[in-house]
Amino acid sequence: MTDQYAVIGNPIGHTKSPLIHGLFAEETRQDMAYAAIEGPLEPEQAFADVVRAFAASGGKGMNVTAPFKLKAFAMADERSERAELAGAVNAMKFENGRVIAENFDGIGLVRDIEVNLGLKMAGKRVLILGAGGAVRGALLPFLAARPVEMIIVNRDVVKGKALVAQIGACDSLKACGYGDLETMGRFDLVVNATSASLTGDLPPVPPSVFSPDGAAYELAYGKRLTPFLRLARNAGVSMIADGVGMLVEQAAEAFDWWRGVRPATRAVIDRLTVPLE
Repeated sequence: MTDQYAVIGNPIGHTKSPLIHGLFAEETRQDMAYAAIEGPLEPEQAFADVVRAFAASGGKGMNVTAPFKLKAFAMADERSERAELAGAVNAMKFENGRVIAENFDGIGLVRDIEVNLGLKMAGKRVLILGAGGAVRGALLPFLAARPVEMIIVNRDVVKGKALVAQIGACDSLKACGYGDLETMGRFDLVVNATSASLTGDLPPVPPSVFSPDGAAYELAYGKRLTPFLRLARNAGVSMIADGVGMLVEQAAEAFDWWRGVRPATRAVIDRLTVPLE
C-alpha cells in the first residue's frame, strides 16, 4: 500500500513540496504519495483536527508551512530540541497515535551554505539579519558549525537579545541593533532572514558589513536579485545565493527522517533555481 504524506499551509497553491518529494521518491524508489492540503485558518482547533484526521486515515507524515508552524508546535506530543528552540515545527511524523515534531529549516540552511556553496562556517564571522522564527530555527545548527562570532541584528534589539539569552552562555553569539553595524567591520557570511525581500524592501544594513571574499545569502527564493542581494553584489560580494537550496535541503532532511534514506539534492536544486539577475 502506498504511504501517504502531505504539506499543509494556507495558501498552499505556490508550494514546491509535492514536486520536490515526488522527485525524491522517484530517485530513491519509495512507494509513497505526497499531496498539498490547504489547512483551515479557523476555528482555532480546526488545524489540529485536519492533521489528526490525516494521521488517522493512514498518513505517515506532514510538512508544515505558513501560517501553521506555531500551531503544529502546540499540538505535538514530542518535539526535537531544534523545534523547542524555534518554537515552531516544519515537519511531523505520526507513530502509534503520537505526533512527533521537528524543525529542519536551520539544518537545511547550514547544509546549503556549507555543502552546496562550499563555505565552511568554522572560524568565520556570521551576521544574521532578523530575529524571527526562521532565525530561531537556524541558531542551533549555525552554532554547531562553530563560527568564531555570530551577530543577530534586529530592529527590536530587545527581541534579539532575548533570543541570545534563551541559548544560554555562548561567547560567540551576540545581538545588536542596525545602528551598531557601522563599526563592526566585515563579515564572512551575511544572511537576510527578515521579511523585507518579500515586499521588495531592504533592511537598513550598511554595505561595510560585506566582505568581497565572503557570501550573502537571502532566505527568500525565486525573487531573482532582491534589494539585499543587489546591495551585496554592489559591495563586491562574488558569492550570492537565495533560499532555494535551503528549501530543497530541509525537504531532504524530512524525507530521510520519514523514509530512512537521504535523496540527492543537486538536480532538484538546479531544476528549481531562478537565475539571480
